[in-house]
Amino acid sequence: MSPKLPVITSKQLVRVLKRGGFLVDHQTGSHLFMSHPDSPYRVVPIPMHTRDLAKGTLSSILKLVGMTVEELIELL
Repeated sequence: MSPKLPVITSKQLVRVLKRGGFLVDHQTGSHLFMSHPDSPYRVVPIPMHTRDLAKGTLSSILKLVGMTVEELIELL
């Protein structure tokens, strides 16, 4: 059984993605856009709000970057 999706903030997610090799591409308003050097055309938007990320939002971001919940927990 896979572990539960943790409750994290946007800043924690950005830190995890940077550890995973992603770079900040640009920011437009309250959304930060990150890309990976291996696939620079795949840009991942991250809402930079003060509250915790919704589970559905975090789940879809993980699908976009190709990361599992286990990998996310390891990089936290």
